[in-house]
Amino acid sequence: MDTYEAMLIIIPEFDEEQVESTVSRFRTIIERTGGEVTDLRQWGKRRLAYEIDHRSDGFYAVMHFTPGERTLAELKRILRVSDDVLRHMIVKLPPDYAESSLEEETEPVEATG
Repeated sequence: MDTYEAMLIIIPEFDEEQVESTVSRFRTIIERTGGEVTDLRQWGKRRLAYEIDHRSDGFYAVMHFTPGERTLAELKRILRVSDDVLRHMIVKLPPDYAESSLEEETEPVEATG
């Protein structure tokens, strides 16, 4: 099954609870349309490379998910009209991406010295 990655940049005026609520809302949309979120990472508040709508910061969230039949269309539609999200990007990941990224994270790191 195909795996997708969605990156959201949420407006910086929100507090942690509001950011969590926004991310949860999009997670619910994925699950309600038959998809499954396999990984969710919140990077926190970061400086943007360039200003968007006169804002120089934003909260980043990255979700990996497998879509249902209607997931992509519904997610894109709602992201386009959402005032909470400054920018978003959804990309299809290569088939071997999930396996290679998990292996990299679980390999033990040897101490030197």
